[in-house]
Amino acid sequence: MSVQLTESQIQDFRRDGFLVVRGALSDAEIEDFGAAVDVAVADRTFGDERSVEEKTLYEQSFIQCMNLWEDHPDVRPATFHAGLAEMASKMLGAEAVRVWHDQALYKESGGRETDPHQDLPFWPMKPAEQVTAWIAFDGATRDMGAMAYLPGSHSVGLQKFVDITHMLHPEPYAIMEDPKVASIEPVWVEVEKGDVVFHHSLCVHLAQPNKTDQTRRVFCVIYFADGCVRAAPWPHVSVDRQGIEVGNPIEGEVTPIAWPRPAGDLPGTPSDAGPAVGFQHKSERGGRLPG
Repeated sequence: MSVQLTESQIQDFRRDGFLVVRGALSDAEIEDFGAAVDVAVADRTFGDERSVEEKTLYEQSFIQCMNLWEDHPDVRPATFHAGLAEMASKMLGAEAVRVWHDQALYKESGGRETDPHQDLPFWPMKPAEQVTAWIAFDGATRDMGAMAYLPGSHSVGLQKFVDITHMLHPEPYAIMEDPKVASIEPVWVEVEKGDVVFHHSLCVHLAQPNKTDQTRRVFCVIYFADGCVRAAPWPHVSVDRQGIEVGNPIEGEVTPIAWPRPAGDLPGTPSDAGPAVGFQHKSERGGRLPG
């Protein structure tokens, strides 16, 4: 890994709740990872020939496929990329990080906006020591669906669920109008191939519709500090599959260590994989709500 975080970058992340790491991945890595995720997404969505207009509001935001590393081994080098995982550990100040899950977020041409939200309210986990690596295989402009972040929103004491599925609440909570963040101007982040954007689980973020004729091919890996515990009894596949009770550490073969690992060492397929990973959208996999 040629790119190393500076102390200044780490402090920027802790202040703002997000960080753009330019050139974090090589051209070869981007090509290999993109090809592997493309195959996995095509496999998971095989037979779905609906147009964007025929899909639910949530599906119109993006095609979402989770835990691709489990049933598509070619994706594992991306999910367990040592350099990205080490960066996540440094941002969090953690000795080790685990993978909560990976996910493809392919925003099709004509796809709608991604509603402003925080990630942690979807996950029965505490404390708030999670970071997501957001990788756009082709780069991303604002018109294509690049992300925006509310700097500092992760540290204002806000943890609010926003129903981005529009299934429980047709009009989700307007988090941008919450008094704790209403005065914060979003920062739009356009990226090029090889750039990776990291964001904290409590950083409010959003994206515009994809106005281009190209799919926004994005792959995310969610890391959490080793030692985080299950915070609530409501269902989530990442803890339920491992039989983790409230208050117990989240650990096991479904949420393996991403860093540190021996060079070249990748986790194997979890023993309960199979039907559990044969799904398309995170809301279909079980769990309180998406995440």
